Amino acid sequence: MPHQSGPVRILIADDHDVVRHGLRAMLEAHANWEVCGEALNGREAVELAAQLLPDIAILDISMPSLNGLDATRMIRKSSPKTEVLIFTMHDSEQLIREVLSAGAKGYLLKSDAARSMVAAVEALSVHRPYFNWKVSETILDGFLRAAVAPMAGGTAGEPLTPREREIVQLLAEGLSNKEVATRLDISIKTVETHRSTVMRKVDAHSVVDLVRYALRNNLTSI
Repeated sequence: MPHQSGPVRILIADDHDVVRHGLRAMLEAHANWEVCGEALNGREAVELAAQLLPDIAILDISMPSLNGLDATRMIRKSSPKTEVLIFTMHDSEQLIREVLSAGAKGYLLKSDAARSMVAAVEALSVHRPYFNWKVSETILDGFLRAAVAPMAGGTAGEPLTPREREIVQLLAEGLSNKEVATRLDISIKTVETHRSTVMRKVDAHSVVDLVRYALRNNLTSI
């Protein structure tokens, strides 16, 4: 059976102080676990992960500046040995599928933290996936529905790209096209093009519609 040599180094990313402090206390009560960093938003989590190269990054989904979904993808790219555990109150099937596609190895609901966090970290520390029963049930239900979807003739909406989700989140958080361009180091024209594409994809007709979309899909915590 694989084992972790040395302390398990863990990065926590959540924009709520109470959650981060509670997680740190819970994790550091374990003799061989060490919280090596804390981030208040997704972008900071990506930067810290690249610097600290933790064994495990525990990320919320709805964080300012950069959501946990896109942070997962960036962390897995900059630090491939870091396993990502999504720790959130949201349990939608689409969200679970997207974070798995982004490279997360585990998904834990905040309501189950007290009884399942230790088991989740233990699994990820030896590079094994972890999903509690409720998340597993959601995935299974989705799989079974997908098996009969062709007979129903259903089609899914066109998904947003990672860059499009980033732009939606920043616009929803109140940044202008120019500020988004500066933040992402791209041209204003590129921002405008992405914005137009996104509005077509999600059938939005104003920034208010984009904000509603971001909130509905947990891309921002505003």
